[in-house]
Amino acid sequence: MRRSAWLVVSGLILALPPAACCGEIERHEENQEERIERGRESGSLTDKEADRLERREEAIDEERWKAKHDGGMTQSERERIRGEQEKLSEDIYHQKHDDQHR
Repeated sequence: MRRSAWLVVSGLILALPPAACCGEIERHEENQEERIERGRESGSLTDKEADRLERREEAIDEERWKAKHDGGMTQSERERIRGEQEKLSEDIYHQKHDDQHR
């Protein structure tokens, strides 16, 4: 009995990292969307900059959706999407601080 309970718990623990990673990707996506919107509202992003950043975020979101719905997201897909999100995050920062205002 103890051994079977341990196996169940171990299986659940092993199942958590991919699910947690997908949740992390989605949280990061939501955060970036909010950052872009706040930048637009504050005037630190021009409409053109915000539109460009939003299109990139939508492309990453579409890529994430496809990866999740084609049989599950692989580790390499997660890493690629996370890398794209990190690059977009840097670009949001630079666009918000580039002295161009509405």
